[in-house]
Amino acid sequence: MVIISQYGLLFMLSTVLIFHLLVILKIVPYGIVWVGRLKSEKDMYRFETVSILINLIFLVIILLHAGLLDFNFPTMILTVLLWIMAALFALNTLGNIVSKNRLEQMLFTPLTIISTIFASVLALANGGNL
Repeated sequence: MVIISQYGLLFMLSTVLIFHLLVILKIVPYGIVWVGRLKSEKDMYRFETVSILINLIFLVIILLHAGLLDFNFPTMILTVLLWIMAALFALNTLGNIVSKNRLEQMLFTPLTIISTIFASVLALANGGNL
């Protein structure tokens, strides 16, 4: 289950990064992200930049956990970061559930639930205890 969680998150995070780049490039309308509450392009650029940075950090964390980056990172800190990821994915799930946008509810809610499970599996596999 660890390998499935690692590669599942690598795939999902990479896909999400591409999606957010498409939002910034205005190929995807910004009304379907951030719970449908963005009011302007300025808001969109600000929030999408934050989202891209967070997803890049998450991607690096998973690459470290999978041993795909040659960097000696303390196990305890990695475990804490994985639990933080799981918590943020869980909160994002709640946001998707209450989204004003039906597509966000139907598409992204299951993805964030799966991401929460995958991050939790990796945290537990990494030692799990804080």
